[in-house]
Amino acid sequence: MRYFILLSVLIGFSSCYKVERNCETYKTGSFYSKIVIDDIAYTTRFTRTKDLQIEIFGSKIDSSKVRWINDCEMIFKTINPKNRIEKKDIHLKILSTTDSSYTFEYSYVGDNQKQKGIAYKN
Repeated sequence: MRYFILLSVLIGFSSCYKVERNCETYKTGSFYSKIVIDDIAYTTRFTRTKDLQIEIFGSKIDSSKVRWINDCEMIFKTINPKNRIEKKDIHLKILSTTDSSYTFEYSYVGDNQKQKGIAYKN
């Protein structure tokens, strides 16, 4: 009986934990993000308006149209795709937020393989 009560208390406390997602703060502004792909860390800088995101990665500049699905999810569509991969839309979901950053996951639309990263507000 004692174990049942202890287990109930633990489950009760863990179910009260709610991840903070104040996504409205991150809909527009200047940011930089860090992601790791195949054990290599990449940093990207970008500026986002309500409908557009301009991203600088190394010496390459990309522009994408932004379409918000809800407060925490968006679809990116590359404006001038140069190859077949760039023609694919990207789905990004904000998983959690802090006062200066957000954790996200993204993938090509319809793809099950997701990457995670963190974006920081400049």
